[in-house]
Amino acid sequence: MASRDESIEADYNFDDEGYAESTNTSYVTSIASDIRRGIEENGRTYPAYGQHQYGMPIDEREQDRNDLQHCKFVLVLNDHLFLSPIDDEPQHILDLGTGTGIWAIDVADKYPTAEVLGVDIAPIQPTFMPPNCRFELDDIENEWLYRKDHFDLIHARELMLAVRDWDQLIKQAYDHLKPGGYLELSQSVPDPGCDDGSLPDDSAYRQMTAYFIEIGERLGASVHAAKLFKQKMEQAGFEDVVEKRFKIPCSAWPKNPRLKKIGMFEAAHVDAGAEALLLRGMTQALGKSREEAQVFFAEVRKEIRNPRMHAYIWFYDVHGRKPHRRRTFEAAEG
Repeated sequence: MASRDESIEADYNFDDEGYAESTNTSYVTSIASDIRRGIEENGRTYPAYGQHQYGMPIDEREQDRNDLQHCKFVLVLNDHLFLSPIDDEPQHILDLGTGTGIWAIDVADKYPTAEVLGVDIAPIQPTFMPPNCRFELDDIENEWLYRKDHFDLIHARELMLAVRDWDQLIKQAYDHLKPGGYLELSQSVPDPGCDDGSLPDDSAYRQMTAYFIEIGERLGASVHAAKLFKQKMEQAGFEDVVEKRFKIPCSAWPKNPRLKKIGMFEAAHVDAGAEALLLRGMTQALGKSREEAQVFFAEVRKEIRNPRMHAYIWFYDVHGRKPHRRRTFEAAEG
């Protein structure tokens, strides 16, 4: 039996604007518009660009959550934007998965000598920014086209469910850093901890993190990746690799004023972010209905408002320096 013809029918109308000499046509503009609009799914908007399906939305609610996350992480890092000990007058800084661009904009304001580039698969960044800051649409898991031996700092934070091949990303970062430049990777790890037994084994909060871990495994983007950042960076040839871990309370339960404030940010993040983090994965990867997911999110929100539940997760921050002497990735492996 002959197979079904799956060939693509050609358009022989060569007057079509798609064949114009310039790419500045309404045809190309419509493609760009599709990327900006994203994909509507379960009442949320997801990226339409990138080689892999991204698990989290990019709509205004998610952008607000990302900006809230930025404030939380600055507090976690004791009012620092990053921990890498770079020079006072860096020239080139790259922010991977820049999201709303808030980190890149703050860094550009802090370091006026630097050209700060933020890249992301979603064009959701503002149009008004410092003159030394710019944004590009790019998938960081593709081959990088930036100059090699170029950046003083390459930064990536909270790329959960976004990166499948961390070894390749770290290798590319190594190649594109100046000798003496730094790579800094930071990410939350959703392993709930509790030091006083106040987090029940059957809590919705624990189940939320279990769902998140399973979704990551099914997508091929492990949410435990941060535990191996230090090892992978050392294997790639980085020196002076430093790993720091920070506790992030799930709500405002700590006595310490700084940790209490971090907990308030985290509670707001979970309240708004449980759906963002899990809805697509639960409905597609785990086979749950949207209604089942929404009921579960309500249970999680109820728990994080309970001041008697003293749960927390870990936040990993790892930075390392590319050696001043020339060293290839292959030599580092040997």
